[in-house]
Amino acid sequence: MAHIDAGKTTTSERILYFTGRTHRIGEVHDGAATMDWMAEEQERGITITSAATVCYWNRNGHNRINIIDTPGHVDFTIEVERCLRVLDGAVAVFCAVGGVQPQSETVWRQADHYHVPRVAFINKMDRVGADFYSCLNQMVTRLNANPVAVQIPIGTEENFIGVVDLIENKALYFNAETLDTQEGEMPADLADKIEEYRETLIVKASDFDEALMEKYLEGEEIDPQEIRAALRKGCIAMGLVPVFCGSAFKNKGVQRLLDGVIDFLPSPIDVPGPMVASAELFARQERGEGDVTEEEKFELKVTDKGEFAGLAFKLMSDPYVGQLTFVRIYSGTLTSGQSVMNTNKHRRERVGRLLRMHANKREDVTEAHAGEIVAVLGLKSTVTGDTLCDEGLDVVLESMTFPEPVITMSIEPDTQDDVNKLGLALQKLAAEDPSFKVTTDKETGQTVIGGMGELHLDIIASRLKREFNVNAKVGRPQVAYRETITREGNCECMYKRQSGGRGQYGHVKMVMRPNEPGTGVTFESKIVGGVVPREYWAAVEKGVRSAAETGVLAGYPVVDVHVELVDGSYHEVDSSEMAFQVAGSMAFKDGCKKCGAQLLEPVFDVEVITPEEYTGDVIGDLNSRRGRIQDLEPRKGVQAIRAAVPLSEMFGYSTVLRSATQGRASYTMQFKCYEPLPAALSEGLIEKFGAKSNS
Repeated sequence: MAHIDAGKTTTSERILYFTGRTHRIGEVHDGAATMDWMAEEQERGITITSAATVCYWNRNGHNRINIIDTPGHVDFTIEVERCLRVLDGAVAVFCAVGGVQPQSETVWRQADHYHVPRVAFINKMDRVGADFYSCLNQMVTRLNANPVAVQIPIGTEENFIGVVDLIENKALYFNAETLDTQEGEMPADLADKIEEYRETLIVKASDFDEALMEKYLEGEEIDPQEIRAALRKGCIAMGLVPVFCGSAFKNKGVQRLLDGVIDFLPSPIDVPGPMVASAELFARQERGEGDVTEEEKFELKVTDKGEFAGLAFKLMSDPYVGQLTFVRIYSGTLTSGQSVMNTNKHRRERVGRLLRMHANKREDVTEAHAGEIVAVLGLKSTVTGDTLCDEGLDVVLESMTFPEPVITMSIEPDTQDDVNKLGLALQKLAAEDPSFKVTTDKETGQTVIGGMGELHLDIIASRLKREFNVNAKVGRPQVAYRETITREGNCECMYKRQSGGRGQYGHVKMVMRPNEPGTGVTFESKIVGGVVPREYWAAVEKGVRSAAETGVLAGYPVVDVHVELVDGSYHEVDSSEMAFQVAGSMAFKDGCKKCGAQLLEPVFDVEVITPEEYTGDVIGDLNSRRGRIQDLEPRKGVQAIRAAVPLSEMFGYSTVLRSATQGRASYTMQFKCYEPLPAALSEGLIEKFGAKSNS
């Protein structure tokens, strides 16, 4: 995992070569990388979809490693999210020149969320401006991590010739013929640094091993294996991060990184099993009758011997065999032809073929065991995040959270023939990618696609044509605004209809207040004494959530509002769920207006790396885009400018930046938060929505 262009795929290609999985090294810039198999990836030189493979490293015993190479671009952050959910460890790759970049921070936080132990690899040590020690420092200041250098570089930039192994206390020099290292003399000019960083290594390792601490304090000789064992404990406990360095492109340091994966990252039995809940409790949560509490969850034991349980974490359309479902097996054994239960959908599924994937190449297997990742053919109802298990087990694994789209575009098929194919193609793409959404605009009837950025939707349009042979026109990008409230208030609605026979009656009183950012719309009933019977509470909530989807100002979804149902009344004959749903919806819309409804816009963290002479021009342009400069950080020969800029102001920025800096600057951006839209811009959107509604 890493920021874009830090060298993840190049490192993966070297790992596959050195483990014997491939017999030639594929280069990203030639479009020949094994793990970048999609045509779009090869053309653009970036990773778009996560690719899985298996390799074996036999230097420290026969070890099997499941590898997933993930994208670095923020538009495809969902790929990192779902891979971290199912893997036991991660290699965080940092560019020795760029250091800890914005997307590095994002994936680091994702790994923290899923409690994934990490080792770090500081790559591109041979590049001009490489600084190993600056990277270490940035890991502390930006990631709040506890990095422990297990190597320090000998030389830097074009003079990067080896590393000092601080655990073995040996100098290792790169050999161009064997593409490995050979022991040599310790560099005299690094004596002080070696002593300083080796002592730091032992001190930090001894925090996780009392016996090692005693030896260190008493000045006894410490065996390298004792240091490794203590570092392994610390890494698995997420107390520290062992740091390696090298240059993957020049085949330097990759074998030592592989040794580190085996030495420090956990196997499936070294980490706690996933927390699960019974399918019955999950169904209760789905019905809105109360969330599953931590006390109601229990740990699933990771073992080959138990009943089968696995998580479907990725879907992929294969043009030759159909839809593949990638499954991480947590317990038991899965065999081809086996019947399993999808406990999220309460449906029985039959496993057709089992495939072990090597990027887009397939290898048939008859069975797979706990800890493995396999692709399954033949599943009809399973989607990303679903749990599969033996019928007797009946548990649900914790699913994943998927980000909401921040950008939308209209899409229209070119011909009538394309109309018929477009719907099916978009349905398949949405099943593969949960961060990609397809909706229909109720006002215009247009098909609208939503995603994480311009590049994301550009790739979707390209795949429609290339993979599904669908020609379609894509409209101008539209920002996904949101609405919220600014203050607490009360609202009430009495819905009464009488048209002969049984009428409709629903009466609710609610309190609405702003919620914490990112919490969405939450609903709670504070009814006492049965003034609104319990069977109507869910209907009121349904009405509230329905109204929240379309907002009150400009038709955008309402977010971050807490609603409490506090009072009301009912009629023994005329009251119904529908009446209370309508009453809840009308009360919510009325309440939003009373509570100071306002529009929110998505704001992005933007980092621009520019030669110093263009700093003023870049800052001036960002300010003109309503950007707020957050930080200026001088680096070797360049200036890193960090700013918070509204997404609506960033369309077409790459062209402007290139022309302003003679093509020498680059930028990255990632979603930060939603912030209030200035009043002048809000009025324009509201007027436009009003005109559209009246027409």
